[in-house]
Amino acid sequence: MERCAGVLAAVSSLPGNQGIGDFGRKTKMFIDQIADAGFRIWQVLPMQPLGYGNSPYQPYSSFAGEPIFINIDRLSEMDLLKQSSIKNLNKFKESVSYEEVRKFKEPYFRKAFYEFKKQFERFEKEYQKFCADNDWLEEYAVFITFKKANDMKEWRFWPDEMKNWPFDKKLDLTSYENELFYEKFLQFMFFLQWKEIHDHAKEKGIEIMGDIPFYVGLDSADVWANRKQFLLEADGSPSFVAGVPPDYFSETGQRWGNPIYDWKAMRNNGYAFWMRRLAWQKACYDIVRIDHFRAFDTYWKINADCETAMDGEWVLGEGRSFFDTLYQKMPDIHLVAEDLGDIRPEVLKLRDAYQLPGMDVLLFRMEPKMLKRPAKKNSIVYTGTHDNDTAEEAYGKFTHNRRIALRRFFHNRGYNERNFHDLLVHFAFDSDADYVIIPLQDILGLKEEGHMNHPGTIGSPNWEWKLKDYKKLTKEMNKLKKWLVNAHRERK
Repeated sequence: MERCAGVLAAVSSLPGNQGIGDFGRKTKMFIDQIADAGFRIWQVLPMQPLGYGNSPYQPYSSFAGEPIFINIDRLSEMDLLKQSSIKNLNKFKESVSYEEVRKFKEPYFRKAFYEFKKQFERFEKEYQKFCADNDWLEEYAVFITFKKANDMKEWRFWPDEMKNWPFDKKLDLTSYENELFYEKFLQFMFFLQWKEIHDHAKEKGIEIMGDIPFYVGLDSADVWANRKQFLLEADGSPSFVAGVPPDYFSETGQRWGNPIYDWKAMRNNGYAFWMRRLAWQKACYDIVRIDHFRAFDTYWKINADCETAMDGEWVLGEGRSFFDTLYQKMPDIHLVAEDLGDIRPEVLKLRDAYQLPGMDVLLFRMEPKMLKRPAKKNSIVYTGTHDNDTAEEAYGKFTHNRRIALRRFFHNRGYNERNFHDLLVHFAFDSDADYVIIPLQDILGLKEEGHMNHPGTIGSPNWEWKLKDYKKLTKEMNKLKKWLVNAHRERK
């Protein structure tokens, strides 16, 4: 790909009338703005059903979509709701209150579902095709219906007939038929609306980069229905869990709690579970970023009995065996490797063997001598990611001498912007990297209020930052457009 640039922004962080960014008109406005400025990529966070702590990296499914991204106004335009009945929620609030949004949207979804059933002939052909084309749908609908019937408890603590349904199918689902239909309706609407957003992006010349977590959540349809693909005990609890040892983000490491894959079993069936996941991502996005790519080389394996991530061990991953299988099945898949952290050289060799762009985060090398190091051509330069401080937040924590040294570095190279985030963004655009992606928070110059996630912590305020409107972004785009042109990154 020719030199280009993109914006990292979670859908949830965009302005929305009902308390969260969703698949409505304002998301199309965002696409219009970045396209008009000359950007070419929009990188999103995972959009699967939000699980523990509302983390997009602990979803209830690798395939289903999070219903709260469904836009209510769009349901009205489809004649499933009356526009006069729709109210707003937290329209100008600068954070997402997930539970409040869920409670607010649920009655609208139920009303729309009622109308959907009344008008089913209108949608039947397209709906039946959606069900036929997505082999994960029935499984997920049963999982989430059972989960709701059990007060959202983990599947390990359900009655045996629900817990073991994927294998014996003994439980009669007749009494759950309406709820199963409802869950399928939500997924139908989610992907119908997402396709409209994706198609709009294509019309504007914007490619969307999705993000696939390496691991899946224990409390998910993935594990519930595919237990033999994971290292689990007889009761379904994990024998080992995933994480990383002590690093930049945490002195005691990060114990994520995700179950570890049974790679021997996966190898024997041609990595079928992973192939399904990646094929689905490929269908939903133009580019797919593999989070925690390094685990394909080596992964940190923690005994489930350990309370922290400190007492684990590195285990060799699947490496070339996996990627040879993948590219044999999907030769045209466009992948990006998240290769951050304390990694060994073999990770980079694996990345380069398949010519995957890696990540170069400028905030991880905030010393003049490190900034002098040219960016690799086949890489993506970021000012920061969703997991670290914003540029201005980090700058506020630097010592006085470090600030002076950094400003001198940028000034000597012809960058005279007053704000630190502008210096960093402008510098990133001019780098040798083929790709540059800037978090929306760094475009806006936000400080700690824009911090998206604090690794190693769970729940609020993680994942809650939201933009209330586009006033400031609109002003910033004219400046960014000039920098993109001068750096020869503008979308042609």
